[in-house]
Amino acid sequence: MSTPSGFDELIHPSTRLSVVALLAATEWADFPFIRDSLSLSDSALSKQLHTLEEAGYLEIRKEGGGRKRRTKVRLTSRGRTAFEGHVAALRAIVEGAGPTATPTSPTEPAAKAATGERHQHHAEAGR
Repeated sequence: MSTPSGFDELIHPSTRLSVVALLAATEWADFPFIRDSLSLSDSALSKQLHTLEEAGYLEIRKEGGGRKRRTKVRLTSRGRTAFEGHVAALRAIVEGAGPTATPTSPTEPAAKAATGERHQHHAEAGR
């Protein structure tokens, strides 16, 4: 199976996908909100944000100073486009697997009937 158009290897790892999905639902998000929402450590989140920023998918803005310093993050238009393309590619993969995901459906009633017959047979044998 070939990889669908739009599939993004950079976004695909679950932590990065979670970060981008969270940011796609908002304009700006504070670092602690992202960290706590995704149950990540500061260092783990920082690493993922840096990777996404280097790719041009995020903008990181630091405001204030000292103890009041806040880090805010948002998806860039490039990041939003990449996320939307990746989601579309994932949907294509899932939808493409749909018809072959239920090969047992046609035989399911037969399996139930066979099981029922066995149970019935064992019940009669015990009388």
